[in-house]
Parts: sequence; structure tokens; C-alpha cells
Amino acid sequence: MNKDAVALVTGANRGIGFEVCRQLAQKGYTVILSGRDGAKVEKAASELMKEGGNVTPLTLDTADASSVADAAAWIENRFGKLDVLVNNVGGNFDADYLTSTVSMAYAQETFELNVLGTWRTIQAMLGLLHKSSHARIVNVSSGAGAFESDIAFGLQKMGGVAPTYSIAKAALTALTVKFAAELQGSGMRINAVCPGWTATYPGSEAQGARPVAEGAAGIVWAATLPDDGPTGGFFRDGKKLHW
Repeated sequence: MNKDAVALVTGANRGIGFEVCRQLAQKGYTVILSGRDGAKVEKAASELMKEGGNVTPLTLDTADASSVADAAAWIENRFGKLDVLVNNVGGNFDADYLTSTVSMAYAQETFELNVLGTWRTIQAMLGLLHKSSHARIVNVSSGAGAFESDIAFGLQKMGGVAPTYSIAKAALTALTVKFAAELQGSGMRINAVCPGWTATYPGSEAQGARPVAEGAAGIVWAATLPDDGPTGGFFRDGKKLHW
């Protein structure tokens, strides 16, 4: 299905998003590498183009409704459809905050970053995805939002720390389930994926984080599922997590 297939990856100028773009490009996808900082996006896309990938930069701020709408219009004009949407924007891992004391302003910012931006982007891109015969949506979630299954961390195991991040990621996985239920029968596949703790900052691999390429591989797996693949699930490394 990757022949002439177009993939949009958000938050992709570095880290996991950048590696997802690389792996999709290696599989032959036309990749739209997006992020809110135009200069960083241009530089990242240029790096992958030098590797031989068919990669196009796009400035996109998922927190800005106008930016998302403009991006959808640009993709419509340039490609006429969208086959893969990887919602990778996320962050605000608030390990220094407690549930009882974190500010509501920070909580709102975290929900915008991890949930509402993704929700907004899916809504804007859905018409383009319906024009594909093999559309796939991947929401990059986290085991931090899992209630029962994550061995290393989760809603209960981290105690009161990281409240806004973990609750937002639980909401993102729930959003995935709701979209999958609505899109049942359309042929579209939408899943949430936890890439695990990946080495996205200096020194983290020495602390036990997995290589970025390994975390990205599970996202690419969900982005390239066959037509009889799962939908509405939560996965890591292609294996279902009971969250």
C-alpha cells in the first residue's frame, strides 16, 4: 500500500517523529514532515532528503485551528488525499508536579498539547483520509496513561507525580477508541501506540532508554497495517496493551 501513499507526521523535526518519517520514507512513502517551527522543519526534511527519502516539509501547529486548516488545504491541493496520519505531538511530562498542586493553566496546556491538538488534526484531515482506500491513523500515546498493564510506570505506579501528562495520555487512548468506533466499517484503521521510554534526550540511553529507532518501529507498524489489521487498540511493539 506504500506505492504513491502519502503520510503526514506531526511534531516530526526531531526525536521519535523524525525517525518515523525516516522509516516511512525508507518504505517508499511520500512523507510530509511537519512541526510548528518552520526553520527546524526545513532542516529536518533536508536531512532525510539527502538520505534519498521523498520528504516534504510543512509548518503545522496543531494548537492553532487556522494552521491545521491551512495544512489540510495544502495537502488537498498538493496530493489530493492522505493515506497515513501519525499524531506525534505531545509532551509536558510533569514529573516535578503533584495531582494536588499542579496549576490548572499547566493542565490545560498539557491537554491541548497531547489531546486536543490531535483531536483537531484528525477532524481536519478526515476528509482527506476518506479519499484513501487504506487510511491509517496512529496516535502516539504512553503507558503512563495505562491503569493496569504497564510494568514500569502507569497511572497508579507513579503515585501522584506526572498527573497532567498521564491523565492526558489516558484521554488520548480513549479518543482513539471513540474514533475507531465511529469509523467502524470504513476500512480505516486507527490505533494508539506507546513507543516506550526512548532516548530522545542526551544521556537517556545510558539510563536505560531504548534507541529511538526501536520506539519508532512500533508506530510505523501501526501506520502500515494490512487491511485486516486491528483498530481501536493500544499497542507497544505490535503487541496489545490492556490499559
